Amino acid sequence: MALLLGDQQEFDVETSQIGDPCQSVIYETATSSRRVSNATRRKLTLGSYMTIAAAASGLVSDGYFDYEIIDHNNLMTMTNVVFKQLYPTEYTSAVSTRVSNALLVGEIIGQLFIGILCDRMGRKSGLFVTTLLIVIGAILCTAAKGANGSVQGLFWFMTIARGVTGVGNGGEYPASGTSASEATDEIMSTNRGPVFLLATSLPLVLGGPLAVSVFLIVLSAAGETHLETVWRVCFGVGILFPVTVFYFRMRMVRSKLFREGAIKRHVPYRLALKRYWKSLIGTCGAWFTLDFVGILSYLVMVSQELDQIFYPNGIFSATIIASVIPNGGIRATAEWQLLLGAIALLGVFVGAFLCNPLGRRNTMILGFFGYLAFGLIIGCGYERVTKIVPLFVTLYGLMTFMGNLGPGNMSLLTSAESYPTSIRGTCFGISAAIGKVGAAVGTEVFTPTQKDLGQKWTFILAGIFGGLGMLVTYFFVPDMTGVDLANEDEKFLKYLADNGWHGDVGDEDAASVTTESNFPDGINYDEKVQ
Repeated sequence: MALLLGDQQEFDVETSQIGDPCQSVIYETATSSRRVSNATRRKLTLGSYMTIAAAASGLVSDGYFDYEIIDHNNLMTMTNVVFKQLYPTEYTSAVSTRVSNALLVGEIIGQLFIGILCDRMGRKSGLFVTTLLIVIGAILCTAAKGANGSVQGLFWFMTIARGVTGVGNGGEYPASGTSASEATDEIMSTNRGPVFLLATSLPLVLGGPLAVSVFLIVLSAAGETHLETVWRVCFGVGILFPVTVFYFRMRMVRSKLFREGAIKRHVPYRLALKRYWKSLIGTCGAWFTLDFVGILSYLVMVSQELDQIFYPNGIFSATIIASVIPNGGIRATAEWQLLLGAIALLGVFVGAFLCNPLGRRNTMILGFFGYLAFGLIIGCGYERVTKIVPLFVTLYGLMTFMGNLGPGNMSLLTSAESYPTSIRGTCFGISAAIGKVGAAVGTEVFTPTQKDLGQKWTFILAGIFGGLGMLVTYFFVPDMTGVDLANEDEKFLKYLADNGWHGDVGDEDAASVTTESNFPDGINYDEKVQ
């Protein structure tokens, strides 16, 4: 059915007769006055559940390979340790940084590109591309080899492979985030927030401990004398996660929100920015602060010396491991990683429980307050706290717990809820990409801060930015608790009409799927266009 918005905003819903098309611009939309059969409703409901499951399953692979901002548990974390042991002279900090930067750049590209693709081509198209790229990247990592056995060639191969994986993993954020939020809103709007977090944030965080668990199992089977076999098998196992959900992603049903609210051509970005600039500052700023604080505090844990970082995406420092387990090796570091991952995982559940009664914004502020409090506690008492290793580990674990409870959860949720359907993927991708920029800035700030001020100031700086995150959240992040996403779509369409924008609204590809009418307020549909 065609919805007429523009100079003349009237048409007959009963007969669907539209006046002279030259007199106005038609907005294509999937809404219709025809009733949906019960069978169709059941199919759409089942499709929504499949969409949520497909989003969750795909994000497990993201956490398995790359999710590293808060708890820093992933496959590459342990692979860095293996590479350092296999190639102690070749795997320098510069090489490790290059491999990590390839992933980071790839993720930023994926978040921006796939975010736009999700809005222009559909959520399914975005998920198809991300799944394909993750599979290709994982296969390349598994089979990585330098020419004529060159070790440096191996690491350049890994750099390219990690870049490809990064594009796919970065694209998972807007692709899975938008599809999961719209599907949950359609079938369980009251509990949209908690269910969304359990379908997105939980798999991301769960993927890390899963990666460490797989690593420990393979390490036990192969032994520490076959470390090359260990890391290759672990990457190979990671291929299974995106492959198994590929079919279900291709069977996804487009959400009602997307069928009715998509704008695929002539997207009014200027008007969208004019209306949502404040929200964009909020979601981008909160995500930037989250990643900045997460990477900054963590780099203290991975630095073996004051002026050098061996494992930018690595594990506990050797000093801490040696203090806890005198003969700690690869297995010991993996077990400590698993413990940290379990602590961080609890934060996801607590945040999901609080996001409705406490509200999205207040939950995020609470999490940033945890960064502020624990950052200052560790930083101000650094000399004494670090002498009591269990206390140091506990405080750092609580810091990651608060990070997942608040900004780790809410950055995903607020980025998915704060924007209308037509630009949700784009804005989600921009917010996530700015977060990655925060991680890059934190990495650059870390070394001079340590050299000039000392390690304790990295935690103090993390605490200060936690306070900044509280302010950004309070003043700029909208609280969408209990708000129907369809209502925001209606308001946005009306805003566009009031500002003279003309274009097509709706997903033509899904026009055969009918739903009950849900038109913007303030538009008269009772008369035919003259």
